[in-house]
Amino acid sequence: MTHPIAVGVDGSPESRAALGWAGREAVRRGVPLRVVYAWHWPPHDMVGGGDREEQTRWVRGMIEDAARTVVDRHSDLPVTVEVIDSVGGDVVEALLGVAAETGTLVLGSRGYGAFVGFLLGSVGQRVISEAPCPVVLVRSEDRPEGEAGGREIVVGHQGGPEEGEATLRFAFETAAARGAAVRAVRAWSLPPVFAYSPGSLKMLDEVGGLEPYERKALAEALQPWRERFPEVPVTQHIEMGSAGQVLLSLSDRAQLMVVGRRASRSAVGARIGSVAHAVMHHAPCPVAVVPHS
Repeated sequence: MTHPIAVGVDGSPESRAALGWAGREAVRRGVPLRVVYAWHWPPHDMVGGGDREEQTRWVRGMIEDAARTVVDRHSDLPVTVEVIDSVGGDVVEALLGVAAETGTLVLGSRGYGAFVGFLLGSVGQRVISEAPCPVVLVRSEDRPEGEAGGREIVVGHQGGPEEGEATLRFAFETAAARGAAVRAVRAWSLPPVFAYSPGSLKMLDEVGGLEPYERKALAEALQPWRERFPEVPVTQHIEMGSAGQVLLSLSDRAQLMVVGRRASRSAVGARIGSVAHAVMHHAPCPVAVVPHS
């Protein structure tokens, strides 16, 4: 990763935790940190809108105070501060513009599923589903101690080797920067009877059944990353069940959970996907959602 890490700050406990996470990660990866606040001025006829100049000074002071906490901890880390006044009040487009210029976008998330500050409901969903870079969600309870004690980078894998390439790359790069281990997870379930075909039955018979087939698929996907990062310990985890449930059952051992989402848009727009949706709403650890083709 050569691009800076960007973090959205709004003064909330969640965004302060996200700022701390982003600062530590930027130091580990040797990249600059970009601290941003995305907002929009209310319409002129809105009662209680206040003075724009005064509000701008307040916002600028708040974000500079927040950034100073990172500079105090990491004196050698290059940090920039930016207040983005979204054109036409479209905060999503402002944040997506930031995402297009960074390696990773870090945001705070509250409780189990509600986004805070400038990320309110559908706005947060759109940012995650449309961002061209990985988006990391950090809860207010996150602490540096959660990155120690043998906790792993847990990454989910589905499909073929190419489909999971971006997700595995992010997991291995993060593990290498932290000196952590990777647990690569592939969940499987019995397909309905009508899904079988003579070709698929022959293929499964050749490898000895469904579970050996899934194990082989995961091993093949991991092979290039094992070779590229020989210093990173890797555990292959194959388990029968829904991918979301299997990943969540491992969240207590994870310092970061990495899941993928399809970058392509469907007829109904961009989607996050059921697995990423379940993990980012219910995992207690930080979650990275990585777009892939």
